[in-house]
Amino acid sequence: MKLKMIKDDIFWVGAVDWDRRLFDALIPLPDGTSYNAYLIYGSEKTALLDTVDPSMTAVLMSHLEDVKNIDFIISHHAEQDHSGALPHVLDKYKSAKVVASPKGKPMLVEHLHIPEERIITVNDGETLSLGNKTLEFIHAPWVHWPETMFTYLREDKMLFTCDLFGSHFATSDIFYSDYWHVCDAAKRYYAEVMMPFRTTIQKHLEKIKKYDISMIAPSHGPVHKDPECIVGSHQEWVSDRVSNTVVIPYVTMHGSTQLMVDYLAEILADNGVKVEKFNLAVADTGKLAMSLVDAATLVIGSPTVLSGAHPVVVSAVFLANALKPKLKFASIIGSYGWGGRMVEQIKGLMSNLKLEMLEPVIIKGLPKDEDYKALDRLANEIVDKHKAAIKN
Repeated sequence: MKLKMIKDDIFWVGAVDWDRRLFDALIPLPDGTSYNAYLIYGSEKTALLDTVDPSMTAVLMSHLEDVKNIDFIISHHAEQDHSGALPHVLDKYKSAKVVASPKGKPMLVEHLHIPEERIITVNDGETLSLGNKTLEFIHAPWVHWPETMFTYLREDKMLFTCDLFGSHFATSDIFYSDYWHVCDAAKRYYAEVMMPFRTTIQKHLEKIKKYDISMIAPSHGPVHKDPECIVGSHQEWVSDRVSNTVVIPYVTMHGSTQLMVDYLAEILADNGVKVEKFNLAVADTGKLAMSLVDAATLVIGSPTVLSGAHPVVVSAVFLANALKPKLKFASIIGSYGWGGRMVEQIKGLMSNLKLEMLEPVIIKGLPKDEDYKALDRLANEIVDKHKAAIKN
């Protein structure tokens, strides 16, 4: 199969997974994904950067069919969507060595049973010569595993960033033509995978500033010919700045919570606050995660089920807590029939979130005039909090 050229002696040899709709049995993939592997020919040595998901091994091997020799296989990350075909590549290229970070080596041995003697480790900043091309390795732990690293190809000023700057986006093009579509997919990817490691990624973005980068090649999605755009987007996402936005994930059973959510959303909107509502019975959890990237406030809406929150709401709160968004404020609204401990339960699920909890509005039955007044109070408090916390 013909290789796809990125630049002279640099080729894309990965696989596009058009049909995959779920990742890790958890993450929705509305646009499919790609598993990017890159082949670099030096004047003396040849290197393969990453492999593909095990399900796409045959595609990778077809791309390598006419490649006579590979000296090094750079393993940026041991997760199987990047390393899954590694055993097959090593079987074909008997003298090839795998290059990994010190933490990556034992993971490759444990997860894929790669023989230890076929793996060499590199330190942060260490280089590897291919002759006329030099690979510099940059340790980048916790994007999103502890062993991740990047590779900088000095002569071509290309940065291979593994998961960072990636997007679950299937396309036949190496480079994108619609930046905003790719940026939206990249925000979803950041929200679902990397947001819990926001402060660590801040440090990695600072670390790569010293490199002259003409192109960024991630492990998922298209290659970025204009690094400034995608780097700038990530700098905004990982910053401490929040937007004038309230996210309301909710479920309703008999209409009471729906009435409360709709009323609160309308009052907030009338006061200039952007509202993103997610009916969890039908919502795309990926879009919910995206909305949390820069929102200032989270308001959780739930009816009471067997004295606690609705199970779907519990799942959404668990997700938000795990993703650790930079929220400033949160509250809870909802209804009950005879009693319960919903508020205490939800608060207990939010231990990772360093935010201010605003007074909840929990009512009995259908909302009454005094309940709507309580929602007015909550809306006004949110508006005032946003004015004080959000810098334009």
